[in-house]
Amino acid sequence: MAYSTFAINFFVALFALIDPVGNVALFAAATPGATARDRMQLSALISAVVFAFLAFFYFTGVTLLAFFGISLPAFRIAGGVILFVVGLQMAREDYTSAFADAADSARSDPAQYVRRRFERMIVPFAMPLLIGPGAISTAIIYASQARTFGVVGTVIGVAVMAAIALSCFLSFLATPVLTRLLGKIGMTVVVRVLGLILCAMAVQFLLQGLADSTNGLIRPSAATPYPAGIPAP
Repeated sequence: MAYSTFAINFFVALFALIDPVGNVALFAAATPGATARDRMQLSALISAVVFAFLAFFYFTGVTLLAFFGISLPAFRIAGGVILFVVGLQMAREDYTSAFADAADSARSDPAQYVRRRFERMIVPFAMPLLIGPGAISTAIIYASQARTFGVVGTVIGVAVMAAIALSCFLSFLATPVLTRLLGKIGMTVVVRVLGLILCAMAVQFLLQGLADSTNGLIRPSAATPYPAGIPAP
């Protein structure tokens, strides 16, 4: 495998799993009342967390999970439970109103707003929505492939993860454009639809986790409905 092929494959795999463009609407819903500077700071912080998590698992593999005795299927199931709860809130309630307290604090103390938003977005936005079991396992798999290239492979892997973090940062900076295009009603509709999709993603996480940890409990076609290389119907 050539250096360029390794880099492109790694980038495409992570970009598809993290989906920074698809998560712009969720980022907008979680940052009401934010100024352009607030969103820039939050985008930078979230992107830094994305890079840090990817780099951690890239260099350590499943060391942390193994230390706590946690398997990837268990991590996938736990992530699915968290995402389902969040998705249910988004689909049933006015999700943006849950952040009204932070929006009020932004008017008097922008730094406090950024800190509160960041604390509430680490889970579940940064993990497991952005950095989920799929992204973690992908980072681990490509780290093992990078070893065949030696130091150059390590540098390429770090550069790819930095590019992913940069794509997250640039995507989240486009939030004001999306907000202006959709307006309050449009954002409410989008967030509720995304909540339904998030619930479905959570159920898929649970099915995959149960399929990986059991023998024949979940049909393979349900756990992995669209295997790699097979187009969706």
